[in-house]
Amino acid sequence: MAESMTRDHPARERHIEELLIDAEADDAQLQPPQAPRRPWLLLLGLVLVALNLRPALSSMAPVLAEVSQSLGLSASLAGLLTTLPVLCLGLFAPLAPVLARRFGSERVVLGILLTLALGIVLRSSLGALGVFLGSLLAGASIGVIGVLLPGIVKRDFPRQAGTLTGVYTMALSLGAAIAAGATVPLTQHFGDSWALGLGFWVVPALLAMLVWLPQARQGHGAHKVAYRVRGLWRDRLAWQVTLYMGLQSSLAYIVFGWLPSILIGRGLSPTEAGLVLSGSVIVQLVSSLAAPWLSTRGKDQRLMIVLAMLTTLAGLFGCLYAPISGLWGWAVVLGLGQGATFALALTLIVLRSSDAHVAANLSSMAQGVGYTLASMGPLAVGLVHDWTGGWAAVGWIFAVVGLGALVFGLGAGRALHVQVTAEKV
Repeated sequence: MAESMTRDHPARERHIEELLIDAEADDAQLQPPQAPRRPWLLLLGLVLVALNLRPALSSMAPVLAEVSQSLGLSASLAGLLTTLPVLCLGLFAPLAPVLARRFGSERVVLGILLTLALGIVLRSSLGALGVFLGSLLAGASIGVIGVLLPGIVKRDFPRQAGTLTGVYTMALSLGAAIAAGATVPLTQHFGDSWALGLGFWVVPALLAMLVWLPQARQGHGAHKVAYRVRGLWRDRLAWQVTLYMGLQSSLAYIVFGWLPSILIGRGLSPTEAGLVLSGSVIVQLVSSLAAPWLSTRGKDQRLMIVLAMLTTLAGLFGCLYAPISGLWGWAVVLGLGQGATFALALTLIVLRSSDAHVAANLSSMAQGVGYTLASMGPLAVGLVHDWTGGWAAVGWIFAVVGLGALVFGLGAGRALHVQVTAEKV
């Protein structure tokens, strides 16, 4: 059926929880959803899995200087090290729906948790080769799981999906914050061994596997595709959503990858820099819950997008240029801005889609292309730092990426639907 663009969707915006991203949405309407046998165990498993989707990314930044010095990496290679896992988020995200339809989401999540654990172990082994290969495997694993979890929430908790998606997002931020703040103390505890400090994060991954195992045993199984969405890659609005997702994510992964190094360059110790990043990420818990709700109170999301991006840029420039005495205040501002921009990016995928089939395909496009684009940000920071020998010029990257996110966000924030055709196959 052809989906037309329209400006009046107050009911949909007030009930965002009714339409969430689902990697198996192509067949979700073929059979009624089955209630999970032990919902508390499934909920615990979802939270533990979500907690593991950022530590492999945020744990590297606080010890990046030690890793680079130990392995003899230039700033450009260090930039590649921060870029590689983010690039894999984009490149491997489209694989998630394929695997889910072949094996079932629950079994795929269990298997990919294993590859995530292997990536974390490999990153702490085999020297420079292991660091890069492990980062690649960890990023690929996170890219696949990140597409699957929201769909499981939607399918098994349809009436509480909005609330539990907020819990899922909070778990993501909490995992990132804990890893950012604890990696340096762990490294010091293990005799100043960055390899053991980074390798510690295999423990929560193994715990998540243990708790998730019952879900894989009683999984819903494989599925057949029932609908095909056509025209998405030619739709202007779909590209605006995708580019907003990618550009705001680029700023987020610059922070994950480089903020501690920037702060160390400004005179902080590695422990202090890691704690600042951790505190900023914790603050995201507040705005990631509030922004989607606030964004649906008006006629569209443009005002909220502008406020969130301007707040993010203020925090970035404050951390980079403002007096160090006010650093914690700027870190809080940064966290509020970035929690809102990320939550809005996910919200836009839902609001710009007319049904779950379109949402699943738009999600795959936005995450696949968006995260691939986002990976260029950390790499650019490493290159600029290598060329200039300092951090001051990085502000230009913040400005260009932030301005681009504003431009595409204003387009994506309009109360429209993507024009696509969803046909049964």
